[in-house]
Amino acid sequence: MKILLSTLSIALVLSLSLSAQENEAFTKLFKLSDFETTGNWMEEKRNVLHLKPREGETGWKRYGAYLWFPEQYQDFVCRFDFKLGEGGNSGFYFRIADQSDATLHGFEIQLRDDYGKEELGPHSVGGVIKTSGPKVNAVKPAGEWNTMFVRLKGSKLLARLNDQVVQQVDLEKARPEDKPLAQKGWIAIQDHGQEFWVRNVRIRKL
Repeated sequence: MKILLSTLSIALVLSLSLSAQENEAFTKLFKLSDFETTGNWMEEKRNVLHLKPREGETGWKRYGAYLWFPEQYQDFVCRFDFKLGEGGNSGFYFRIADQSDATLHGFEIQLRDDYGKEELGPHSVGGVIKTSGPKVNAVKPAGEWNTMFVRLKGSKLLARLNDQVVQQVDLEKARPEDKPLAQKGWIAIQDHGQEFWVRNVRIRKL
């Protein structure tokens, strides 16, 4: 019994140690000052950033208003939580070669209030715009927190929404012919002119 308890104790310590190492490997982007933006993002609570567009702000072409990560990434793992208002729309952009136009020069995973939607395509929640529809609709109702996991290695993309795989695709094979995949690029969360919340953003390079 003593040997068993000792073995379990060692396993527990090792598990906690590995968990701590994993958390240390991630860069935490919890504060507004961790990002670059001209948008009306604000710190609402601990680790929670709330986008409340100014009067008259609509659409998605105000690229400077996006929530820009502080550096470029090639291969990465990113985890974050997000919450949509009713009819809300946002997006997770990556491999953006030129910040002047995130849509033209990057790829986007759609974040959208599509709860209950059955017919899915590249513009549905979890879809990669103009590239790949989601495998399943895994988004929660508006007003509830969702968890997104994104892993990009080379051109291989894996995305999980609320622990369900929504993307497992080779972007180099699935992308439109006129849309190149940059080897390295910026990452941003979209300002679509609608209320949006994000929290606990973590990212690490692979």
